[in-house]
Amino acid sequence: MAALREGPVHDVSVEHRTLRVDGDDVPVVHARPDGPPRAGLVLHPDLGGNRPLFDDMARRLATHGLAVACVEPFARFDRDKLDSVEVRMAKVPELDDATQLGDLEAAANLLVVDDDVSTISVLGFCMGGYYTLKAATSDRFDRAVSFYGMITTPEHWRGPGHKAPLATAADVCPTLAIFGSADPWTPKEDIDALRQAWSARDDCEIVVIDGADHGFVHDPDRPAHRPDDAAQVWARALEWISAI
Repeated sequence: MAALREGPVHDVSVEHRTLRVDGDDVPVVHARPDGPPRAGLVLHPDLGGNRPLFDDMARRLATHGLAVACVEPFARFDRDKLDSVEVRMAKVPELDDATQLGDLEAAANLLVVDDDVSTISVLGFCMGGYYTLKAATSDRFDRAVSFYGMITTPEHWRGPGHKAPLATAADVCPTLAIFGSADPWTPKEDIDALRQAWSARDDCEIVVIDGADHGFVHDPDRPAHRPDDAAQVWARALEWISAI
């Protein structure tokens, strides 16, 4: 996680919590600085869900003075059986927008109650970026950052509970969307369509990194990782969140 630099706050705490949402247990990684946080951030991980990578990411984000809640996206499945990317990918059509966005809003409520923050952003990667673009239409979030989130729903993800982010893109809160030009999950025509949907907005921004593939930012162990580009867009993301 070297691309996400640590901030000036040295004393932070990280704990694993369980939220009760509509009768279901939803695991959450909760990180916060020891002093009063300046804002809240709800984090949606990638397809792999919560794991040590996101424990450390939440901790690093907390060193920037943020209270962070990272939500497990497959909370309503037997996660012991979700032991591969292929299995998780096959379960995505069974996810439901209302449930996923409800979990993100419940995490935001946790930050308000436990950390006394008044402004909250949402940030996600890959599938998490896909849901971030949808969550950005909720009045619950003040700003959003989507890292290579799918703009249209991939064909093999489509299910009755999904709506394409592009369908509601004009209604988002101020949103920063970061893509790689070589990412097959976010083709140029989709990015162009999102740019058109935001053409009347001066509070949304699209960043496209030339030659970058899917997942080039958040996991240094991926072959697609590009340290210099990742550091650049992490800095932009932190600026974006700090603008509230």
